[in-house]
Amino acid sequence: MSRLSEGGAQAHAHRPLQGYETSTPTQADLRRFLRFSDEDARIWLDDQSMVMLHSTALGAMRRELIESVGEDGARRILMRIGYSAGTQDAALVRKRWPGCNERSSFIAGGRLHALQGIVRVETQRLDLNIEQGHFHGEYLWHDSREAHEHVSHYGIGDQAACWMTLGYAAGYASAFIGKLVVYREVECVAAGGKVCRIVGDTADRLPDAEQAEAQRHWDPSHFIRLNSIWATDEAAAPPPAATTLGLPVQDDMVGVSAAFSVARHQIAQVAPTRATVLFSGESGVGKEVFAQCLHRLSPRARQPLVAVNCAALPESLLEAELFGAEKGAYTGATQSRTGRFERASGGTLFLDEIQALSLGAQAKLLRALQEGEIERVGGNRPIKVDLRVIAATNANLRQAIAQGTFREDLFFRLNVFPIHLPPLRERRDDIPLLMEHFLKHFTQLHGKQVTGFSAQAVQALLNHDYPGNIRELQNLVERGVIAAPGNAAIRPQHLFPSGEQAPPGGWGINGDGSLDGNETQAQRSPLVQLKQSIHARQLAHYRQVVQACAGNLSAAARQLGVTRPQLAYRLKAGDLQDD
Repeated sequence: MSRLSEGGAQAHAHRPLQGYETSTPTQADLRRFLRFSDEDARIWLDDQSMVMLHSTALGAMRRELIESVGEDGARRILMRIGYSAGTQDAALVRKRWPGCNERSSFIAGGRLHALQGIVRVETQRLDLNIEQGHFHGEYLWHDSREAHEHVSHYGIGDQAACWMTLGYAAGYASAFIGKLVVYREVECVAAGGKVCRIVGDTADRLPDAEQAEAQRHWDPSHFIRLNSIWATDEAAAPPPAATTLGLPVQDDMVGVSAAFSVARHQIAQVAPTRATVLFSGESGVGKEVFAQCLHRLSPRARQPLVAVNCAALPESLLEAELFGAEKGAYTGATQSRTGRFERASGGTLFLDEIQALSLGAQAKLLRALQEGEIERVGGNRPIKVDLRVIAATNANLRQAIAQGTFREDLFFRLNVFPIHLPPLRERRDDIPLLMEHFLKHFTQLHGKQVTGFSAQAVQALLNHDYPGNIRELQNLVERGVIAAPGNAAIRPQHLFPSGEQAPPGGWGINGDGSLDGNETQAQRSPLVQLKQSIHARQLAHYRQVVQACAGNLSAAARQLGVTRPQLAYRLKAGDLQDD
């Protein structure tokens, strides 16, 4: 394994490491992609919209967070914000310098951080082998704005304080390697150090205790429990629920993106209640996994969770499956049987693909939900059931109501607490963590020794559009584990044997480094065309929901899982790319 090592101070963050780092991407190269646009009040870093923030405002935000949610909660929030920024910058470097030496591309993260005024990075040691899934880095951080602002508000303390900067480094490195990278700040100016000293490793290289501690920063459930109105005693915590797709439910809750955190927070809000929850989102986004998480966090966790795929039940058997049947109720009914409602009594009933029910079945379901009782097929006495209903759909139920295929009264009965799960292409920050999670699972399941992902495989997975969402990513990783030779890395041909990879590309750049907004459709890269097509479909969907809500933006925003100001801005701007 090659080692990249340099000692001594560097005068500038862009000075090359001896004998290894190429001239690209240099600090000057990166500056070419920074553009200030007075016309639309935007700052662009390539095709990413940026915001200039006063250092004092950053310090004030940190203080507000610390005072509001405590130091531990503030650390997690800021690390997750930084992680998201790091993954975005990693995508920029990979897109713009696809053929660059991986070490040079990796080091560009420090240069981008310096360009953004956060910290000046001095690399002390860098061991990097993406194909082996190996990384170890040691750095000095000079002039950390986070540390400076922390000291200005709280003085010198006894703990490191560069939380958002740590998150950025973790996000950038994780997006390059395809597995979670953890950085520890072993010395910090805010804790009396002369410099901020950072050590980074892939999470799987850390001792179990350190892995568990590091994972707490990326799992929103820990923060949610700290602030939940129903926070329970750890000793009385319910046992894990059943598994789905062969994976433990709790382990399946993998994500660091804002959209993932919002969904987890909504689950924590509604879990202690009896309210009916309606999950919406494309097929494969993990609605069943989130439903199991909701059940696990609820007071009903020790009782059964019964799942029903409504699309898989034929009309002739639906009523018997849901409500049960008495002996002799129909030909072949040789004994009485309980239905899904009775089996779920005391616990949770999960109705997946609810839109697939016929109008007749919807009427029977509505009555059962309203009355809290059922009658078995062939029976003549009502049976009381006490259960919580969770429904899920990949369709626009308001549109189905307008088309006459879904009952409006049933929709309102189910839509008490809606939770929208966005597609994976809108939460790309989660992809490196999901890649690592699935890789670990499938290497164990299939007894394969796979070292990790090649740099090209990582790029292909990060660029893929995922029409099948998380389920597709899971299948791709399993395919890669099976197809890759033993003790070798997964390569693009193992993931995409038919060559169906997302094309590389990006926006055109003018000679002055600004974005070229006048390029023709034929000149635009396929990836840009794809992104624009996705944004256009999203905008059309938003407008469709607003129309279905009779122009009520608040109601539409609740259904879409965004805030009213966000929805109003996106509709006005007509561009969903930037929040």
